[in-house]
Amino acid sequence: MSGGGIAVPEAVRQKALYQGAEGRRWLVGLSRLIRELERDWGVTVGATLSGGSESYVAAAKSHVGEDAVVKLEMPPYGSFAGEVRVLLAAEGRGYARLLQHDEGRHAMLQERLGPSLRESGLPVPDRVEILCATLRGAWETPPPPGLQTGSEKARWLSGFIAATWEETNRPCSRRVVERAQAFAEARRAAFDPAASVLVHGDAHDANALRAGEGTRGRARFKLVDPDGLLAEPAYDLGILLREWSGGLLGGDAMRLGRERCAHLSRLTGVDPRAIWEWGFVERVSTGLLATRVGAGRVGTEMLDVAEVWATS
Repeated sequence: MSGGGIAVPEAVRQKALYQGAEGRRWLVGLSRLIRELERDWGVTVGATLSGGSESYVAAAKSHVGEDAVVKLEMPPYGSFAGEVRVLLAAEGRGYARLLQHDEGRHAMLQERLGPSLRESGLPVPDRVEILCATLRGAWETPPPPGLQTGSEKARWLSGFIAATWEETNRPCSRRVVERAQAFAEARRAAFDPAASVLVHGDAHDANALRAGEGTRGRARFKLVDPDGLLAEPAYDLGILLREWSGGLLGGDAMRLGRERCAHLSRLTGVDPRAIWEWGFVERVSTGLLATRVGAGRVGTEMLDVAEVWATS
C-alpha cells in the first residue's frame, strides 16, 4: 500500500481511511511532508517501520550520521500534544528521547531504539518484570502541566464502555459492564493528586523498545507512544494485567489473573486492589474497542477473561 508514493503499513492506511476525507488527504500528503522535514531537519528518511497504527513511522539519519525515527501522527491528532509534553519532560529517562518536533505538522524526530520487548521471545513473567522496572524509572519524571487526570480518565472510560457495549450489540454480559463501571467509579473517587505520578497510559510490551545494555548485562528498555496521564501508578500496572489474554484462558483465568496481580504488586509495592480494578476496566474497554474495529479474536479473548473475572 502507498501514500503518495511511500509504503504505508496496512493498519495505518486502514485507520487513516476510517477518518474519511481528512485521513485520505493525510495519506496523499505524506511524501510531500517527508520531503519538507528532510529539508528542515537535515535528515534523510529511509525505510518504513512497522508496529504502530496511529502514525506513520520511518527510519531516518541525520546529516551527522545519527540514527533516528520520524513519526508523523495521523488525524485527528488527539495524542500529539500530550506525547510531546511527556517526552520533553522525560528528557530521555525511561522514554525515547525527543530530538525535534513540529506541532503544526504533527511530526516528531525521536532517537532510534531497538526491537520491542514483544519481539524478544522472552516468557511473559520476564516481560512483566522488565516492564515494571522500566515503569518504576519512568514514574520518577516530574509530571508536566496539562495532563488528563486519573479521575478524568476513569470517568471517560466508564462512558466509553457503556456506549461501545451498545454500539457493538452487547458482546459481553451486562454484569461485566456494570462491574467495569463500578471499578471505574472507585478509581475516580480514589484519585489523589499528591499520590499521582506521570503514567504512560498504555505501557504494553510493544511500547517498550530496547535501549542497549543496562546493569549486569541485562537489556535496557525505553517506552514509546505515551498517552501521558497524571494518575496513580496502578493505572500502568492495570495495562499489564489486561494483556496476554490467551495465556490466562489456557488455564484457570481467575487464579492466573489474581497471581499476576499479586506479582505486579510485589514488584512495585502498589496496592493490588487498585491494580485489579484498573486492569478490569482496561480489559473491558479495550475488548470492546477491539470488537468495534474488527479485531475479533483480541476482543473476544479480552471479554472472555472479563466474564470469568466478573464472577468474583
